[in-house]
Amino acid sequence: MSQQQDVCEVTCIHKDKVMRLRKELDGSCSDRVSDLFKLLADQTRVTIVHALALEKELCVCDVCAVVGCSKATASHHLRLLKKWGLAKSRKEGKFVYYAMNDDAVRQLVKLTFLHEKSKEGQADQELAE
Repeated sequence: MSQQQDVCEVTCIHKDKVMRLRKELDGSCSDRVSDLFKLLADQTRVTIVHALALEKELCVCDVCAVVGCSKATASHHLRLLKKWGLAKSRKEGKFVYYAMNDDAVRQLVKLTFLHEKSKEGQADQELAE
């Protein structure tokens, strides 16, 4: 008979922690946070957000070149990001420029990519040893 190592062997509820967390999480915005992560779960969209997080602003043509997609695809993703309040746009002559509109999301995305790069570096270092 095999026992699961990732489950408590007995049930013991830590009431102080549970009550504190229930109070803290009651009425939380977890539904909006979940929607934000769903929005960022698309590879093209998160790449666009990452590019906008690294650069002050980009025109749609630049976004297409960076991501490697059509204007229609880039515009679709950029409109969604703008609708959600993550990006803003401005028109200058025949060009439309987009920029990040949410500094917290900018920091989150930059930090996440930095985290993944550091993990890759650790894996490379372990392989070299």
